[in-house]
Amino acid sequence: MTAAAGYRPPAPRPMSPLPSLLRTVARRDRDLLSILPAAAYTQLVTTLGWSRRGILLVNDPPEVSRILADPDGDFPKNDLMTGALMPLVGESIFVSNGGTWRRQRRMIEPAFSHMRINRAFAPMSAAVDAFVPELARHAADGTPLVLDHAMSQLTADIITRTIFSKSLASDAARAVFSAFAEWQGRVANVEVGRLLFGAPFADVPQPPNVVDACTRIRAHIGALLDERLAPGAPVLDDIAGAAIAARDPDTGAAFSRDELIDEIGTFFLAGHETTASVLTWILFLLSQLPDVAARLRDEVAQVVGDGPVEFEHVKRLPYVRAVFRETMRVYPPLTFIPRVASRDTVVAGRRVRRGTMIMIAPWTMHRHRKLWPEPERFDPDRWAPEREKGHVPGAYIPFGAGPRVCVGAAFAQVEAALIIARVVRDFDFVPRDPAGVAPASRLTTRPRRPIVGTVRRLG
Repeated sequence: MTAAAGYRPPAPRPMSPLPSLLRTVARRDRDLLSILPAAAYTQLVTTLGWSRRGILLVNDPPEVSRILADPDGDFPKNDLMTGALMPLVGESIFVSNGGTWRRQRRMIEPAFSHMRINRAFAPMSAAVDAFVPELARHAADGTPLVLDHAMSQLTADIITRTIFSKSLASDAARAVFSAFAEWQGRVANVEVGRLLFGAPFADVPQPPNVVDACTRIRAHIGALLDERLAPGAPVLDDIAGAAIAARDPDTGAAFSRDELIDEIGTFFLAGHETTASVLTWILFLLSQLPDVAARLRDEVAQVVGDGPVEFEHVKRLPYVRAVFRETMRVYPPLTFIPRVASRDTVVAGRRVRRGTMIMIAPWTMHRHRKLWPEPERFDPDRWAPEREKGHVPGAYIPFGAGPRVCVGAAFAQVEAALIIARVVRDFDFVPRDPAGVAPASRLTTRPRRPIVGTVRRLG
């Protein structure tokens, strides 16, 4: 028996509905994981306790696919989530619906090509090259490393190089990252009190400190954009350049400056925060599962050796990919994908009133007892080809599903494999208080408190 067989990755213990609600209210930390009752992990469709608007949790894969495809526009993005995000990304592709979303998607499509690996691998590698000496410094002098902050900084450097062709070391880019870190610590995509007692489709005001952080982020992104919009500025082949060049296929109109800030803010947010979340959990889990870490290192040693990690190597690291995929199952970056019923309708045979929150939760789908064998066990081998064939179709949705599935999925998988191979080959992370580590649903599935530890150099 391996260490993984008896290890339960940190997660709340499911309770009955009322104790779950009281636990969440008592903590006052905006974490929705604690509010999920035991039935969320055993029933394919269930109501989530009492709320003014009604909340229906849907774990049934075919019904989830139908809701996320949303051919009739019955299930737009939830008003609570969009209310939390709009001060930062405006009416961008991340929160828009209907015709606005379709127009933005057509215009921004060329920018997605910069997230394809033939373009993105070089900036990824350059950012990792700059990060590894920082780990070596921590290992040499014994200074503590805040794991989640370090992973956010690394993935922010990668996406900054991809968007603006400049590293996070530039003053403006670093200012964007610092303001993003502050915003992420304060914003919640669904606030518990408003979730329970708020009326559907009401305005969702944000606290002044959140609005202030959003204002500063947008100002910093605007300053970076102005460098590119100035007369005589160089035309660079990156995401910002593609967004600036984008034109509406019907009218020929370009994005306005504010719209460019909206869309680039979305790229920055989605392009670094989700991968940072997964990498944080991977490095923590490897610190607790030495058998998994040793097997991963053996694969990297056989495929890569001591030299640079090239793109060709990444394609030949199946166990690294399996660890990444299993971590996204246990700690999906998108904890919840909330939608709202725009009219009276039917979901899984149940009548649903207009304004009802339709909660799709990768967190519960990925840990559901009817969809996965031993769902709480961390088992990378469940992604071996012969076992993957037996998975329930549609039960694994770490990047969402339907027309709004994350377009950066391939980017994130290669990015994570490169970082894992480079970092885990040469370093160990040793958390200071592993027993105190717990997940929370913020914007993504993040540690409730920062994971602090030391770095040990191997070999």
